Amino acid sequence: MERRLSHDWGLSARMFLTLFLLAALYLAFTLVLWNAGVDFFSLVVIVGGMMALQYFLSDRLVLWSMGAREVSEAEAPELHAMVERLAATADLPKPRVAIARTDVPNAFATGRNPSHAVVAVTTGLLNRLEPEEVEAVLGHELTHVRNRDVAVITWASFFATIASFIVQRFYLIGWMAGGRDERNNNSGVAWVVVYLVSLLVWVISFFLIRALSRYRELAADRGSAILTGAPSRLASALQKISGRMQMIPTRDLRQAEAFNAFFIVPALSGESVMELFSTHPSLKRRLEQLERLQRELEGRPR
Repeated sequence: MERRLSHDWGLSARMFLTLFLLAALYLAFTLVLWNAGVDFFSLVVIVGGMMALQYFLSDRLVLWSMGAREVSEAEAPELHAMVERLAATADLPKPRVAIARTDVPNAFATGRNPSHAVVAVTTGLLNRLEPEEVEAVLGHELTHVRNRDVAVITWASFFATIASFIVQRFYLIGWMAGGRDERNNNSGVAWVVVYLVSLLVWVISFFLIRALSRYRELAADRGSAILTGAPSRLASALQKISGRMQMIPTRDLRQAEAFNAFFIVPALSGESVMELFSTHPSLKRRLEQLERLQRELEGRPR
């Protein structure tokens, strides 16, 4: 297997299909809002401002939320060396490096583009994995950076966020639509329709975006295998991380669950979660892919 991270056409095709379906869904949603008389411009400005803030400050917000701190080369020379080596192999500018002091073993990458990226690992990860396994995890995160996954998911989620905003603020948006006027029955009915359509849009978007997220994780696993030339190292790291999750205090896991989309392995607090609802593919599916890549690398038949 050539250690060159080429364009992932499978990921591109799935991104295009998902974004096309979301665009069609959101166009219909926009027409419903418009016909219902919702002050759509104000809604877009409010949610657009929230999304823009998230997009441009994503690296700082995520680091702050996770309690992660950027570290210099002097503070973490081995970690910086790994990131620099992998970034060069992936033809990326070297991202900033951060460490989160938490016992949850995990890693994540954030930033709106490769020039503003940050790769972070937790102390729990560094304490439990061998250096080669840490490098494999970093390769996974750098593939996310190369594929601009944070930007894609942010924009894909835009109208889903509007729909969620409406569902969560039923009475506020009902007032914007004229629902407070008891004499205007048509307005009240229109708002009920808007609410139900918003709920439907949010549900469909939820599943489409999660399907894309799961494929992004598989693509990042493949990228790590190519960058390191050792798929088995990532497989070993994934098994260790997943096994250790069950030993982490529930409180710590719940604090981390909100950031599952960023993590290499979701921080689940013990519940059985169907893959359909998950941001990540099952561990079994990921290990099977890495095993196929290992056989491919060694020239063994599939």
